[in-house]
Amino acid sequence: MLIDLQVHSTYSDGYLTPTQLIKFLSENKIEVAALTDHNTVSGLAEFEEAGKKAKIKTIPGIELYCSLGHRHFNILWYNFDYKSPELHNLLRETQRRRRRKVRKILENLKAKGYRVEVENILDQYNHYLAINKVGGAFYKQNRTKINRELGLNMPREEDILGAYFFSREFGVLKESYINIERVIKLRKKIGGQLIFCHPGKHNKYAGVLPAKLAKLGIDGLEVLSPHHSIGSIIYCQFLAREYNWIETGGSDFHLYAGNRFSLQHAWQWFKIDSKNLRKINQIIKP
Repeated sequence: MLIDLQVHSTYSDGYLTPTQLIKFLSENKIEVAALTDHNTVSGLAEFEEAGKKAKIKTIPGIELYCSLGHRHFNILWYNFDYKSPELHNLLRETQRRRRRKVRKILENLKAKGYRVEVENILDQYNHYLAINKVGGAFYKQNRTKINRELGLNMPREEDILGAYFFSREFGVLKESYINIERVIKLRKKIGGQLIFCHPGKHNKYAGVLPAKLAKLGIDGLEVLSPHHSIGSIIYCQFLAREYNWIETGGSDFHLYAGNRFSLQHAWQWFKIDSKNLRKINQIIKP
């Protein structure tokens, strides 16, 4: 059975609405899916309703930026009560912190002579402030100047963000991290499974972090991800057996590549079959 337990919508850093995502998933013959927007659950009701019409089983999900000591990593959370007032309070806290950080950098850019309509940019996003979209709005207002400064006619998103949102001159935008122990404490009240997200990306699974997360009570890790090499996948399987973890998989879909490329998204070469993931029924058939 084909599943996809990590996709993103317009409510965070994706470019398709939850309804459009369901259409995309249906076209790729997905039977079970989870919308995992960053630090917001605002798209889940629409995703669930669209899933019913398309006969796709939907699972409540979210992707959180978390911390433990000096380590930063992402956590996927499934099958929780997404209407919980405590959860919404926690998410609003992260969203406010995020908004303050983005505002500061935008104001720094404006003070340096760039055209920046600070309030107009911020007011476009009522939930998670996705830096890819903020960066896109900034580039649109300063295209000629940025192209000249970077020496590029078509700068990549990474070029723009690195030069203007992760720089010593204008400021380094950090995520609004949540201590994982707070998440685990809340999980005891509202349920669900906590999954170490794409741990092979940037070698997040190095060192003692997996052991510490296992001791705290994390339920599993994402094994199948476009961010993982075959070596990463094999090591993730080793970790899952070592700690008796659930294995999950997701495409991390955000948008179509565009520009008439022959490959437009991960599902053109990457399949997530539930039969290859140990204990996955604990999530997809709770």
